[in-house]
Amino acid sequence: MQSRTPASRTGRPRSAEADAAILEATRQALVELGWSKLTLGDVATRAGVAKTTLYRRWAGKNELVVDAVAELFDELELPDRGSLADDIEGVVLQFATILDRPEAKSGLMAAVAESTRDEALRERIRASIVDRQKRLVLEGRERAQQRGELPAQPDPCEADRTADLIFDLVAGSVVHRALVSGKPADEEWVRGLTRILLLGLAGAADDTGGPGETGP
Repeated sequence: MQSRTPASRTGRPRSAEADAAILEATRQALVELGWSKLTLGDVATRAGVAKTTLYRRWAGKNELVVDAVAELFDELELPDRGSLADDIEGVVLQFATILDRPEAKSGLMAAVAESTRDEALRERIRASIVDRQKRLVLEGRERAQQRGELPAQPDPCEADRTADLIFDLVAGSVVHRALVSGKPADEEWVRGLTRILLLGLAGAADDTGGPGETGP
């Protein structure tokens, strides 16, 4: 079934407490029931709200599940540990810890699998999870540039492409490690990933004549 675009709603203002209860209930249901057996009626019962309350907030199960998973990743924060390498390691370890939670594993894998048949769902995942978490890349790059660890990228299009690539490399690596390979994304693995990423960034800086250039 295709995802529906949430309709414009009027009436009573949304309750943050009700929203939190619904999203938590959704995550619990995903762990216990899985995507196929999860129903809005079950979520409403777990959250202690009327089913109509869910429909006033979400157009269907797809939107609800993505928002429940997205809320987990909103917990990510970029630590300031004094260097780009340490900052990367800190946020990647946070990401790996979240992915180790049963509700994150169940929800993300189910949503991604379902999105292979639903372009609207894929777009919602991109907007609610991927695009929102790219903020971490932008914050980290800006901080590293202020420290002199990375060169500025005056071309906004090139800067956007670089940010997308960094996000894809980090997120893709961690998701594959944690959810596909089923191996721990521990501190040793994260250090290795960070080292490879920084080598790539150093090479990109050399290509643009930034810090680390060794040519004449």
